[in-house]
Amino acid sequence: MNTGPAGKLYTPELLALATELAHFRLTDDLPLRGEGRSRTCGSTASLGLRLTGTGLIDAVGMKISACAIGQASAAIMARGLGGKTSVELSAVQQQIARWLEHGGPLPEWPGFEAIEPAGAYSGRHGAILLPWNAALDALSKANVTG
Repeated sequence: MNTGPAGKLYTPELLALATELAHFRLTDDLPLRGEGRSRTCGSTASLGLRLTGTGLIDAVGMKISACAIGQASAAIMARGLGGKTSVELSAVQQQIARWLEHGGPLPEWPGFEAIEPAGAYSGRHGAILLPWNAALDALSKANVTG
């Protein structure tokens, strides 16, 4: 087994998360669209959301062109997105940004610990934030707060 830095970063759990994106396809019935691009690695995300009448996230679909870290981050986000508000998502995105910049506690999101080792690799920070930024871009086009 590879015990070097890449072996610790690309764990079987992380690679399995990356394959979960097949469950979150970007379809035409997701009216709120957002885009994201990582300046550090060039990864891109196209994301669609549908909200309930009360402004809760009801469905998500994505097309992610990123490394396994970006794909895993997208899968982790998508797993826990249902029923969340734009305010909740924004708060978590800010927690992620603080964690990446300053260290400290992991963001409060189910499964986020799977990509914790990537925090030590600044070249992966843009990929980690990519889906979160794309989701906030999509939500910025809705006239909903909450």
